[in-house]
Amino acid sequence: MFSLTVANSMQPEHIELEAGAWVDRYEQWLCAEDAARLYELLLGELAWEQRHVVLFGKPVLQPRLIAWAGALPYRYSGQTLPPRPWPASVAGTLGPLLSALQALGGTELNHVLVTRYRDGQDGMGYHADAEPELGPDPLVMTLSLGAPRRFAIKRHKSQTRARVMLLTSGSLLVMGGSCQHHYRHALLREPAVTAERVSLTFRYLLRAPKATPGEAAG
Repeated sequence: MFSLTVANSMQPEHIELEAGAWVDRYEQWLCAEDAARLYELLLGELAWEQRHVVLFGKPVLQPRLIAWAGALPYRYSGQTLPPRPWPASVAGTLGPLLSALQALGGTELNHVLVTRYRDGQDGMGYHADAEPELGPDPLVMTLSLGAPRRFAIKRHKSQTRARVMLLTSGSLLVMGGSCQHHYRHALLREPAVTAERVSLTFRYLLRAPKATPGEAAG
């Protein structure tokens, strides 16, 4: 266990989008040394899984690995992640990190999805965090560790070009307002990238999802 120093007093790059949506980007919310230590801790201690999601009605393997923690189940893309505590080996470090994020966002956070992109061939297609259990306008906070990767966000059902930004190790991205209702975001594939990236995405689940017949097992 080790302590992290966060920059909650840092002023973010604030991006006003359309229809009441916005994004805040903190370039070095964690310093380089702390980001590297946390990255190595998570790589070694979390139970990484490659799971199936449902795309166009068919189960396919995700092009990434995941781990998670939360008191409630979280369902997305036809799969349900059951409740799971942090491993004891990381709880002492991530508990204060969660408290710092809650103070920054002014909201409770009760679930984190940790995603491991093994290289630039791994990515995440355009989507929104729009599950009913998150409410109409959820705050979504993502901490990036490891290799820099390109993050894209664009207006839903619009022909305008996506806004692309580089997420570096230790940076924090906060999506708020109506962002999940009016926008879609993606982590773009970059074949030239050979290093790994880990992201921690924190959300607040209002309730457990309703059971859906035929969904992938947790």
